[in-house]
Amino acid sequence: MDTIYLAGGCFWGLQKYMDQFDGVMATEVGYANGPEDAQCSGPGGTPTYQDVCANSGHAETVKVDFDPSALPLEKLLDLYFEVIDPLSVNRQGHDTGVQYRSGIYFTGEAQLPAIRRVMQLQQEKAGQPLAVALEPLRNFFPAEEYHQKYLDKNPGGYCHIPSSFFAK
Repeated sequence: MDTIYLAGGCFWGLQKYMDQFDGVMATEVGYANGPEDAQCSGPGGTPTYQDVCANSGHAETVKVDFDPSALPLEKLLDLYFEVIDPLSVNRQGHDTGVQYRSGIYFTGEAQLPAIRRVMQLQQEKAGQPLAVALEPLRNFFPAEEYHQKYLDKNPGGYCHIPSSFFAK
């Protein structure tokens, strides 16, 4: 089992998209890589959705636990790049703001060679530098329960990812 954290716009759609692939064992939406000194209103000073929307500096992020023998990290990242605009700064679809930035937040140095290979190929494909952050995971706070599996609970909910990308 391995874990990677992916920010790519609204986390509702990215979670639903990732959940459909063999090798993805679990997902959880939350708020990642915000400033350590952010003044947040959740329990123990953790960020809430309202804090994130008010520019706490956290990114809407999906924690993806996966089996690398069934779904190698490079393939998982290829899938991620299929549903984001890697050149867009602080925006995916109609969602704009720093919380919608794109980023790959790694959990171990062993992940870096695969991430760098995929990012290099994506940059060559785009012909310009990517607006996708590559950083170690500094922090992650699970989002409120109503955000978890949101599009499963609310099938008509908004998503910047076209429904044709969802198998279910």
